[in-house]
Amino acid sequence: MQKIEYRSSFVVLLLVVLFAGCATKQPEVSKPAIILFKTKNMNFYDQGFINYYENNIILQIFKVGHPVLELKVSPDMVCRTTFECMSGKAFNKKFLHESYVGDFLYRVLKKKKIYHKDSKNKIFIKVKYVK
Repeated sequence: MQKIEYRSSFVVLLLVVLFAGCATKQPEVSKPAIILFKTKNMNFYDQGFINYYENNIILQIFKVGHPVLELKVSPDMVCRTTFECMSGKAFNKKFLHESYVGDFLYRVLKKKKIYHKDSKNKIFIKVKYVK
């Protein structure tokens, strides 16, 4: 009888661990926005969300309800759904400009008012939060 109790307790504990481990973290703040992201290699002007977590920011852009871009940005890495993660410096070199520091995009997205215009390198990033 005791073996059955231990087995059922183990199964319940295992299920709790599995479900808790698979649960996704909720953002600290999630803001709907109209996002303009214009560079030589990326061009978006659509609705989206900026989700702020403790150590990263997830930028999601949708067109007609379908995701077209998702960037997970941390101070040292940028991950995109269409390629593996890369350092912030490598992302800047490929999509923005090589002169930008590694955590540039993270710092821009952390601002309350997001507006970055670099006429020399033809980069424009603007976010207007929707209430």
